Amino acid sequence: MSKPTLQQRLDNGGVICAEGFLFEIERRGYMASGAFVPEVALDNPQALTNLHRDFQHAGSDVVQAFTYNGHREKMRVLGKEELLEPLNRAALQLAREVAETPPAGVSENLMAGNISNTNLWKPDDTAAQKEVRGMFDEMVGWAAEERADFVIGETFYYAGEAYCALEAIQAAGLPAVITIAPMHGDEMRDGVGIIETCQELAARGADVVGMNCFRGPKTMLPYLHALRKEVSGHLAALPVTFRTNEEHQTFFNLPDDDVHCACPSPHGRPFPTALDPLFVNRYEIRAFAEEAWQLGIKYLGVCCGAAPIHIREVAEAMGRTPPASRYHEDMERHFLYGKHERLQSHITELGKNA
Repeated sequence: MSKPTLQQRLDNGGVICAEGFLFEIERRGYMASGAFVPEVALDNPQALTNLHRDFQHAGSDVVQAFTYNGHREKMRVLGKEELLEPLNRAALQLAREVAETPPAGVSENLMAGNISNTNLWKPDDTAAQKEVRGMFDEMVGWAAEERADFVIGETFYYAGEAYCALEAIQAAGLPAVITIAPMHGDEMRDGVGIIETCQELAARGADVVGMNCFRGPKTMLPYLHALRKEVSGHLAALPVTFRTNEEHQTFFNLPDDDVHCACPSPHGRPFPTALDPLFVNRYEIRAFAEEAWQLGIKYLGVCCGAAPIHIREVAEAMGRTPPASRYHEDMERHFLYGKHERLQSHITELGKNA
């Protein structure tokens, strides 16, 4: 019996997709921040397998091949263009293996190919646009050859580049999830409104449209409410795990207001390596997922900053109990907070002034 497709899962209970691999794999010591190229698929495949497994254990329905930033332009910047195809194929093959061999208690996952913002797109430069399309075509082609169930096109801040990504995925005959990542303000960088961009992507036949990255729960949610009113098809929502606000709508310029910080970022701002004090907590992610789910948004996940615990919160917000739920917090037995009869009152009382 074949596993349910993306569309079938969306229609019957929703889809959870774990993203945010860049930050998490960098925190684990397998990627250089700044360059952010997923050579881990070649250099330390077991580390990447472990990461996929951890997210799978936490409730992700999708193993997304770690090819974000693994495009030709980025590899040129690093002087490693010869690794382009080996890197992509290694990441895709590894994702396929993990998706098809889930741990006990987890159904077979979908495997997704991935293309993303190229940092090359220019609205008035047809030569650059043609080059971007070629980059998308080769990556989507490899994803198709490695039997991806669908392709995620993500983190686009130009509407035109998002449309281009959709066309490349459709040309390969694969389902498409397209998520945009608007920078500060209500428009994409080419002047198209956020809502209008998603409407156009849906009109052009994307299977799922929505938002990912750049914005945390607080500054993404208002757009999700608006999108739900304007787009009838399936929507996606994958925020970053940081406390963005109206003044600082994305995580790029979030300040660290602790003036007593002894070790400020050497880059002059917290992004990307000193954002730790600005994390949302797991309960904020859960509240976001609950609100998005109640809006009828069926494709949910977490982007940069995501750890498996955040995916577990999303899963539980959707009414699921993934294997990781076995280890849900149990403060009844905590030595300072607990109420268990074996706990000594003279110890639990210390919790008030510990």
